Amino acid sequence: MFHKVAIIGGGAAAATLASELLERRTRQPLHLDWYTGGPVAGRGVAYGTPSQRHLLNVRAASMGMFVSKPGGFLEYAQALDPAVKGSDFLARRMYGDFLQSRVQQAVKNAGSFGHDVNIVPFAAESIIPSDEGIVIGYGDEFSRADAAVLAIGSLPPRPLPGVEDAAIASGRYVTDPWPFLASAEPDERPLRVLVIGLGLTAVDVLLELSTRWPNAHFDALSRHGKLPEPHLAAASAPHDDGGELIESMRDDPNLRVWMRRLRDATELAEDWRTVVDGMRPHTQSLWRDLPMRERSRFLRHARWAWERARHRMPPQVAAQVAALEAEGRFTRSRGRMRSVRLSLEGSLEVMRALPGGGDSTDAYDVVIQTVGLNTDTQRTEHPLVRQMVIDGIATPDPLGMGFAAVPDGHLLDGNGRPRTNLFAIGSLLRGALWESTAMPEIRKQAQGVADMLLAEETPRAAAR
Repeated sequence: MFHKVAIIGGGAAAATLASELLERRTRQPLHLDWYTGGPVAGRGVAYGTPSQRHLLNVRAASMGMFVSKPGGFLEYAQALDPAVKGSDFLARRMYGDFLQSRVQQAVKNAGSFGHDVNIVPFAAESIIPSDEGIVIGYGDEFSRADAAVLAIGSLPPRPLPGVEDAAIASGRYVTDPWPFLASAEPDERPLRVLVIGLGLTAVDVLLELSTRWPNAHFDALSRHGKLPEPHLAAASAPHDDGGELIESMRDDPNLRVWMRRLRDATELAEDWRTVVDGMRPHTQSLWRDLPMRERSRFLRHARWAWERARHRMPPQVAAQVAALEAEGRFTRSRGRMRSVRLSLEGSLEVMRALPGGGDSTDAYDVVIQTVGLNTDTQRTEHPLVRQMVIDGIATPDPLGMGFAAVPDGHLLDGNGRPRTNLFAIGSLLRGALWESTAMPEIRKQAQGVADMLLAEETPRAAAR
């Protein structure tokens, strides 16, 4: 057992792991240092939005915090409103409240188990591991732990190539939409807004700003010009247990073969969503079966299609977006952004490559980047991650998908060896697991890492 554990991160993954540890009875007391990076622990970026328009894209019944209690969130929501159903898509703000309430309860209960918890409202800036433990630096202070877990979520977004410094300095080019949404004031002007990317974050931006800026027109630019698919109005069971499809995919881990078999399966199903949902318990193991060459092909050619089918919009959100399109307030197009520059008049001139060849240039008042999670540990400016890469403490995933790691969460050092006392959960494990950002995966990872941290004998890292 590791007697002194450090958790680094203040979002849902960190909150889940902290609660797992503090709610367990152990033979010897646990001391937990939790580096939250701020005064509010548990919400993170994902559930920190105050807007009621931002909904979970998973039904309430599936958003429990613990493997042993998957319906915990539904119980919490129904205590507030008995009319809530398990099939409902609820506000992310409510889920953030749920996480905070469970963390507060776990911290309160810790003393009855003999545990000691120290919530440090600062970001860890350095990690120095050794066989004797880990030294963690924050500000001018240092602290020691026997083991540490990185649960920092995705990395800060970086401007896309081709965006000039002057455009960023103007404040009109928004690299990180969440602080921008938090401070955006109502505006009646007929603004022209470009959203780069068409995933779920783009949808959140569109719903929020279209209300605050009622006379604005919104364009969206993405490689394929397609929105995320919508969920069905009513919950449906998976097509089957996926056994036959999964086994056929395991027999030949080749992207072309997989795509063909997926198409065949969806043609036979009553609704394609049931096929995708039936694959969910198997996606991590399928990813591990896929050779690195095929993983790279997937990320280049099929990732966009999988993510728009896998990470879907609630039906009411899809209806709101469709209404904006019908009103002419929202248009979307295919293409690729080439450059963004600040004009002499103060607008942003965006040059885009058109699908059929050639370029076009348009002027916008605001450009907002919503191109998905940043997990590229090799190129990030995140202080802790940068220090770990430079010092060879952890190895970047070769495809830019977080850190190289054993599937159970042990990070690999600069020589590719698993570190026995340094773990990660969440987004930084996408290279090892692919599906590693949603609560059903997060709570399973938290349970597994907690098991290893509190084991009577410190386990060896599992094979890669």
